[in-house]
Amino acid sequence: MSNWEHRKLATIATFAKGRGYSKNDLTDRGTPLILYGRLYTNYSSAIETVDTYAKPLIGSVYSKGGEVIVPASGETAEDIARASAVISKGFLLGGDLNIINPNSEIDPVFLALQLSNGYLKKELASKAQGKSVVHIHNSDLENLQIIYPSLVEQMKVSTCIRVFEHLITLHQRK
Repeated sequence: MSNWEHRKLATIATFAKGRGYSKNDLTDRGTPLILYGRLYTNYSSAIETVDTYAKPLIGSVYSKGGEVIVPASGETAEDIARASAVISKGFLLGGDLNIINPNSEIDPVFLALQLSNGYLKKELASKAQGKSVVHIHNSDLENLQIIYPSLVEQMKVSTCIRVFEHLITLHQRK
């Protein structure tokens, strides 16, 4: 077993924000769009397909593949403490999304799993601010202490979890 690295997230990633879209911007066809609210209902640790579309607006932010997205607002601190890796490129990344671009040492799905579970989920939830609507900012994410193994080990964990998520989805459809 290899040693695990301990790093502040800001030392292994860069950060951005998505571009806001309203319900009036949605279309039946167009460019795939990830809305922050769908993180609560439609997506798991990795996003490969999207069923929401829009016409791109000026200043739109497109996925390059490999980003990790975290909602910037939500109803409760526990709800907001979640993340998904955007696997595909060319998706519009909607407003109210904190976008993490990890460096090549970090598997995006592994990072999304870490942020959505265990001690990092609790840490993330503790940073949420607000009453009726809670918020998390990129500055809150930057200071998180990330612990991770080698990239090969991260990818093994990610693959295993994604297989289980797929099986759960199949059983839920039955």
